[in-house]
Parts: sequence; structure tokens; C-alpha cells
Amino acid sequence: MKIERIINNNIITASDVQNNEVVLMGKGIGFKKEIGQDVIPEEIEKRYTLDSSLAGDKFKDLLKDIPLVEMQAVNEIVSYAKLSLGKKLSNSIYLSLTDHLHFAIERMNNGFEFQNALAWEVKHFYHHEYLIGKEALEIIKRRIGIEFPQDEAITIALHIVNAETENSMSNTVGMTKLIKQILSIIQYAFNVEYDENSLAYERLLTHLKFFVQRIQMNRYLLEEKADFFTMIKDNYKKEYDCAQKISDFIYDEVGHQLTTAELSYLTIHINRILHA
Repeated sequence: MKIERIINNNIITASDVQNNEVVLMGKGIGFKKEIGQDVIPEEIEKRYTLDSSLAGDKFKDLLKDIPLVEMQAVNEIVSYAKLSLGKKLSNSIYLSLTDHLHFAIERMNNGFEFQNALAWEVKHFYHHEYLIGKEALEIIKRRIGIEFPQDEAITIALHIVNAETENSMSNTVGMTKLIKQILSIIQYAFNVEYDENSLAYERLLTHLKFFVQRIQMNRYLLEEKADFFTMIKDNYKKEYDCAQKISDFIYDEVGHQLTTAELSYLTIHINRILHA
């Protein structure tokens, strides 16, 4: 590979063997180098392929002013998140988390503290991602020497959720609020306290995450067979009435009309949570 552009002493661009534009990061990789020179493989710490999830110009412009140590922290956080979750994350997290971390450090240095209003929801609905966020604070402290308040783990967790679902931050926040409101409808309808350690609660939460994600993407489950839907409605009348209340709420909030399949599955999960 040959150097095509020198962004700063630690970041350059080049083209790989498939002729894809890549951003290469490494200490001194661009120092006293010239365009057209061969890239030294041993100097590469991280390679970013600029695809649709990692907007090229925006990413390169952002990197101009980002210290190497911040990029190294983000790389370690993302690597840890992938390993902990056991799944791929959208490359967009490198852009969003780098931008956020740089801004958060500036905010911290200027004495501004930030409290995340979704702290309770994230800790309960995305507990795994929240634990990764807490580990991220340790990585930042070790690499950069800045100790963020625990609320910062909440925001990092939301960035991870975004990368899991390839969602925007606004959609993730909206999704989190919808889940909380749906859980509240069930709770008030039956005057129950959730056992957050139960399998039924975990199943309900997982179902609601995918359910709300489908709503935001305007995707529908196919209509359920009439006899199955009738059986569910007749055998679980109170649970079905609650599912219908959720359906009305969703329609009022986002204009999404639930199918009989969605109503059936909601009814079943409500029944399970009541008998956990």
C-alpha cells in the first residue's frame, strides 16, 4: 500500500488490494512521510475501511484533531465490547464514540458535568452494555488519565446499543423510552412488581427490544392464523386487553398499527410475566 493522504503524524489514508480506501492509524505512521511512499506494515495499529457505515470525509475530518491516545482508547473499548457481546458492531461506532469521547473530555476539562436522564432505563434494559460502559471508563482512566463520573457509562452503553442495531442515537433513546412506557402499561394493568432476575422478564424485555426496533423500521410480522389468534384472545382475555392497550398507545405515539401476530406474542409474554 502507498500513502495517499497524510491526515496527521499518526493517521494516513491508503488503498488496499481491493482498491478500497482505508484509514490507517499508528504512532508516527505519517511523521516525515510523503504521499506516494510505501506504508510500513509494522507501523499500523488500526485499519478502518471506509464503507457506508463509516462516512469517509466526516471520519477523516474528525481525526485531524483527535489525539492518538483517544483513538487508542476507543479502539480498545470497541474491541472489548465485541469480545464481551460476542457479536459484530457497526463500524459507525468508531465515528460516533470517538466524537463523543473527544467532546466529553473537553466538557470535563471545562468543569461541565452531565447527568443522563436514561440512567435507570439503560441499567435495566441494556445491563450488559452498561457493564461494558463501566469497563470503558476504566480503559479511559488508564489510557488518558481522566476519571469520568459513572453516568458517562450510560452514554457509552447507548453508543454500543446503536452499533448493535445500526440505529441513530435519537432512535435508540426513543426505543428505550417506548420500552419503559410499555412495561409501565403492563405493570399498572395488573399491579405487579417485576422480578428482573426471572427468565420471563428477560424474555419479555428481549421481545420488546425487537418489537420496538421493528416498529421504528416500519417492519411488520405477518398476520397470525385466525384460529390461533382467536385461541389466544379467548384464553388470555385480561392479557389480551392489556396488549390491546399497548397497541393503542403505540398507534397514538408513532402511528404503527399492530398486526394480530404482534398482539398474540405480546399477550403470551404478558401471561408469562404474570405467572413467573
